[in-house]
Amino acid sequence: MGYFIMFFILGTIFGSFYNVVGLRLPNGESIIKPASHCPKCQTKLTALELIPVISYLIQKGKCKHCQTKISPIYMIFELTTGLLFGLAYLSFGFSLKLIIALTFISMLIIIIISDYKYMIINDEVLIVFGIILTFEILYINGPKAIMMGLVSGILAFITMYAIKLFGNFLFKRESMGDGDIKLLFIFGLVLGYPMAILAIFVGSLIGLPISLMMLKSHQDHIIPFGPFLAIGAIILLLLQVDFTYLLNLYNG
Repeated sequence: MGYFIMFFILGTIFGSFYNVVGLRLPNGESIIKPASHCPKCQTKLTALELIPVISYLIQKGKCKHCQTKISPIYMIFELTTGLLFGLAYLSFGFSLKLIIALTFISMLIIIIISDYKYMIINDEVLIVFGIILTFEILYINGPKAIMMGLVSGILAFITMYAIKLFGNFLFKRESMGDGDIKLLFIFGLVLGYPMAILAIFVGSLIGLPISLMMLKSHQDHIIPFGPFLAIGAIILLLLQVDFTYLLNLYNG
């Protein structure tokens, strides 16, 4: 339990930074400058105002200086990242695979934030984390594993692109963004081809009822798919679902 709490706290700290990355990068802003500040009064936040979760609760969700209401989305993602870091530890323990899991989760948190807010999955995020994950997999699992991962990533990318083309034909309009297709390459790299495709279906299953509710408030009928893909991938990652096991289970 002690280590879970340690990883939870670590996750909230990283989650605070991922908020900055996910909200600034799509606008072409630096993730370093300016320092964290109130978007209303522009006052630079002190260290005591930047404590993940706790600062929000102490300040009752308001800016300490101008009393402007702070969106709870910041605290939600801090808590979510903390919880996912803790669950990753419970799933993988103190192993080298935990490093891959935390890196993958970190990327997906940033993607969820940016896609939810701006409906954008930044190429920079995919490229940077794709490179990091490639070297991690190579170092931890060896050359054979990274070759299989790259092939799986390409196959997942092609499959997602085919799904997009079918969706465009079916709905007579753009059915999904290019970022979703590129994201599947990373899914294949980390999860393997079969599980990357399964992540699409898990994400779709989760996203369907949520999308139906969101459509009521989105008049343009555009719903970001990236967050649902990310949720599906995170579930499969933490459960360490093995495709061979699923086949054996299906075959009885």
